[in-house]
Amino acid sequence: MNVQEQIKEYLASQPEPKRGEMQALHDIILQVMPACKLWFLNGKNSEGKTVSNPNIGYGLDTIIYADGTTREFYQIGLSANKTGISVYILGIEDKKYLAEVYGKELGKANVTGYCIRFKTLKDINTDVLEAAIRFGFENQNEKQAHD
Repeated sequence: MNVQEQIKEYLASQPEPKRGEMQALHDIILQVMPACKLWFLNGKNSEGKTVSNPNIGYGLDTIIYADGTTREFYQIGLSANKTGISVYILGIEDKKYLAEVYGKELGKANVTGYCIRFKTLKDINTDVLEAAIRFGFENQNEKQAHD
């Protein structure tokens, strides 16, 4: 099964209304970055043990670890959780940035250093979420241009 099929199956496995909302977010992210690399992580480690919720990933970044090793990973993540939906915006160095810039205008969402979590799309301003996603892609692409 290829990544697109895994994503389609994952979205289809969600109960409504979460399924429709995640599909809408998937479409928004692809509008922001149409030709981005797609990822699907099933949430299991190499032993097959569940270690996280499944994630859809968008874009491509290279993580550089303290020991100098590198790993390719996605820039933006989308995941269903028990109470709603999480959008991950990875690679932001200032851990207060998301909350300070987007938090107040976003609506009923919990914003941490790299995660925007909310119950339903009706609770948030999707234009503000789209701006945060756009920032996530642009921030990474800018960082890579300077490296």
